[in-house]
Amino acid sequence: MKVLFLVQKEQRAILDRLYDGVAANCECDLRWLSSDEQRNLRRYFKHEVQAERYDRIIFFLRFKQEIRQAAFIRTVPNLVILEHDAYQNYIPCKYTGKFSAHYRKLPWARVISSGYTVSQRLREEGFDAVFVPKGYDEQLLTDQGRERDIELAFVGSTNSVAYSGRKALLDELGQLENLVVTRTKSGEDYCNTLNRIRFFVSADVGMGEYMIKNFEAMACGCVLLAYDQGEQENRALGLEDMHNVVFYRDIPTLRGKLRVLREDPALAARIAANGRELAVTRFSFAAVGQNIVEHMRPALRPHPPLSAWQRLRLKLGV
Repeated sequence: MKVLFLVQKEQRAILDRLYDGVAANCECDLRWLSSDEQRNLRRYFKHEVQAERYDRIIFFLRFKQEIRQAAFIRTVPNLVILEHDAYQNYIPCKYTGKFSAHYRKLPWARVISSGYTVSQRLREEGFDAVFVPKGYDEQLLTDQGRERDIELAFVGSTNSVAYSGRKALLDELGQLENLVVTRTKSGEDYCNTLNRIRFFVSADVGMGEYMIKNFEAMACGCVLLAYDQGEQENRALGLEDMHNVVFYRDIPTLRGKLRVLREDPALAARIAANGRELAVTRFSFAAVGQNIVEHMRPALRPHPPLSAWQRLRLKLGV
């Protein structure tokens, strides 16, 4: 299967290993698009792409730019959209409902969503949506076996509307526990910091799926204290409370379980080890990349033939 994989050139997260994981499982033409190229996909395709050469064309681009170009994207054949932010379709934020509105214009495209429940809700709306979870970069992030001198911490951003629930929970917890909330550079600094943390507080409040930090913390040997996203999501990921993760829905529950773990270091160590094993086995970018390819192989829904006017516009790049 020959695949054209279009990704963002400027992106804070380091996802190179994910792209390698996809490329290892198909004949992949991987291209990093600049912000300018993403803003004018019609022009990019006119000068740089022979669409008929590919069995699949995957977009992993800025949603903000995609929704402005639906008229052109409708002409792209064999389209698959990889999306890590579609949970915003179902939470109060500037993109509420906008993913559904965009996909209604592209009903033949396959959407690969990183949320099990999100993909289920999209399917209920009639879309060809499948689930492949987020993961972590196994070459950058590993358990170093070092002493963990930070007991309780969160590493990451709290500065967007989508993260308002996260910030509120961390602020409340910080008034009751000695919680470290910090940010680091991607890569080595981030790995070193995760390896200093015993209990990582994941506060994906109201998101309906688990963000990438959960898998990164597990892979680095932290005990993951995760805001519970529900039974269906947990079962799909293989997450089990007090076995490979610690679930909570409110601050009293979190503090109660934290008290148990402080009193039983052996239990905490088992949960950390089981979580690390699950992450390494299922959520490395190598494994996730293979999963993405497996989910885009089945036949796509038929794409209606382009009208003569659409073919002319596509040829002229207008």
